[in-house]
Amino acid sequence: MPPIPDTAAPGVSAATRPRLPFGLLRDLRHPAQIFEHLGPNWYASVMGTGIVANAAVTLPVHVTGLRPAATLVWVLAAALLVALTAAWAVHWRRHPTRARAHADHPVTAHFWGAPAMALMTVGAGTLTLGRHWIGLPTALAVDTVLWLSGTVLGLVTSVWIPYRAMTRHSVAPDGAFGGWLMPVVPPMVSAANGALLVPYAAAGQLRLTLLLACYAMFGISLFAALIITVQIWSRLVHHTSQPAALVPTVWIVLGPLGQSVTAANALGSVAPLALPRPYATGAEVFGLLYGLPAWGFAMMWLALAAALTARTVRAGLPFSLTWWSFTFPVGTCVTGTSALAMRTGSAALQGASAVLYVFLVVSWCTVAVRTVRGCARGGLFLPPPLTAST
Repeated sequence: MPPIPDTAAPGVSAATRPRLPFGLLRDLRHPAQIFEHLGPNWYASVMGTGIVANAAVTLPVHVTGLRPAATLVWVLAAALLVALTAAWAVHWRRHPTRARAHADHPVTAHFWGAPAMALMTVGAGTLTLGRHWIGLPTALAVDTVLWLSGTVLGLVTSVWIPYRAMTRHSVAPDGAFGGWLMPVVPPMVSAANGALLVPYAAAGQLRLTLLLACYAMFGISLFAALIITVQIWSRLVHHTSQPAALVPTVWIVLGPLGQSVTAANALGSVAPLALPRPYATGAEVFGLLYGLPAWGFAMMWLALAAALTARTVRAGLPFSLTWWSFTFPVGTCVTGTSALAMRTGSAALQGASAVLYVFLVVSWCTVAVRTVRGCARGGLFLPPPLTAST
């Protein structure tokens, strides 16, 4: 399938192009071109920023000044969400053909899962961090709206995008990549973040329904992710070469793994509020007995992804928005590790959560700086060099 067609107005010559101070947007034909190619993949920057704040709250170790810093990062994530959504609205208004075509592209389509997760990531931060700024009632209302919006959108993408891939996309035998997980992970994020809302739901059927729905969404995402992970593994084994720009997406596999550990333990903690014994006790036990094996596989995949990335870096790894894959998936491993540390009291897991969080912060700083630099030049707003075979 060819790249998404360019439906924008023709560019202007260098002589007539508006000149911005400090060489801003110098890689673009015109400043308005920043809206021309905005795809759903841009929401990965909101996810990656928000998880830095949310993961800080879960850490089982105390670090002076971490919570205020995390709150500022949450504010940044919220501002990014608002700004990006406004820019995307302009994109849809000015370039409707291109905007609709994102879902037809065999690579870009899968990143339709990012907006849903961005909404819920900011929502969770609003309840855990923003409540101290805007008050609990307002924070709860905002989180509820963002969680519901993200959940509905995530449930739609978990069916719509795989169906589109099965019926309309032209996918090569070596086409599986980490981005295939993006549309099916949102229900797992719904499950993990929905657990935060269970204590605030009215006791009785509403609270029970919310809890059961979260467990059902846990299953939707878990089984779909397992199927896709097998295909990614097969692609990596049978087709050793792939575009360097897609190598960072190998890290996305950590997303459903870490988030499932987080969700299993978060739901287990609130299950006694809605389920009778022995099921409430079973839910708590499940958090540990599922979480530890899944965490072990996540750490193995992290090592594998790191090795593949290091190999690609030596050959040349160009910067692109796929580098945000180094952030949110690692952040879910932080929250999952922290949940296991809190449940077991393990000093080893406490240390592991701290190490993973440091790695997350370093990754986020690196990617954020490169993103700002790319946006300032304007080149990051141009179409990514991904082909249909990927």
